[in-house]
Amino acid sequence: MRTNNYVVMIGIMFALLGFISGEAWAEKRIGVFMFSEETRYLESTKGFQERLAETGFGGAKVTYVTENAGGNKAKAAEIVKKFAAMKLDLILSLGTSATVPLSREIKDVPIVFAAVYDPVKAGIAAGWKSSGNNTTGCSPLVPMAKQMESLKKLAPVKRLAIIYTPGEQNSEAQLRDLLEIQDTFHIKMIPVRLTKKEEIAQLLPEVLRSTDALFLTGCNLATNQVSTIVAMANKAKVITISHLEDLVLKGVLLGVSAESHALGRLAGDKAVKILKGAEPSTIRIDTAAKSDVMLNMNSAKQGAFVIPPAFMKSVTKKIE
Repeated sequence: MRTNNYVVMIGIMFALLGFISGEAWAEKRIGVFMFSEETRYLESTKGFQERLAETGFGGAKVTYVTENAGGNKAKAAEIVKKFAAMKLDLILSLGTSATVPLSREIKDVPIVFAAVYDPVKAGIAAGWKSSGNNTTGCSPLVPMAKQMESLKKLAPVKRLAIIYTPGEQNSEAQLRDLLEIQDTFHIKMIPVRLTKKEEIAQLLPEVLRSTDALFLTGCNLATNQVSTIVAMANKAKVITISHLEDLVLKGVLLGVSAESHALGRLAGDKAVKILKGAEPSTIRIDTAAKSDVMLNMNSAKQGAFVIPPAFMKSVTKKIE
């Protein structure tokens, strides 16, 4: 009888422990919201899921609900409503255009973002040290001064055209950051407003005739039409530059970029803290610990660009 009583008592203890820590043992449901299927979003997601699995939140312990807006704002709004109606433990948000509507609508579920250029200027967070709300995450922001330093090492650029789309907060933030440093680098910054792909053929030829380099912000139009833009620029022997890793992989000549997979892992670390009980507002928003100077060698050949040996020494990643 004593043995039976002992077994019962042990069972009750475990049941109580299970009840007390049930949230930790329960399966977690995590929403993954991508604004589009860009390489940087996919790589960040891989890094995020990889980091969670390494820390005990993998396999059967986590169910991911993944949605992609396909670059469509109306569909993004539908996904936000869908996620708001679901009982999710956490949401991973990829891209400014996904995170802005998500953070406005959902206030009771932790949101961890990646690939958001400037969450403060976008209105997602109150500050970098604390969002002041249910969001935290990481940013691929590399100071535009680093972009211009690298560009100046590559060529004596005097005029830089900047492709952006009004209304896209990440694109507008990058334009503002570049305009703020034009005097420092003695570069005339020329905003090029694009709202539809037909404008590329209409406006870009004249822009390329009167500029030394072309900066591609993170606007969806530049991302979707990068091959066309790069081909036109290479033919005109105009340097292309971007802060985005995947655009350099797709043909942009030069980039000083954060690695998307590493950013995803960093976002994963923040998610683990939240799943273990931390409040998002107590977790600071970070940028990447390091960045790569990337050079696309195929575009270098196609544009017959002369690459100074001194500049080549600064390149940390060549795209062949």
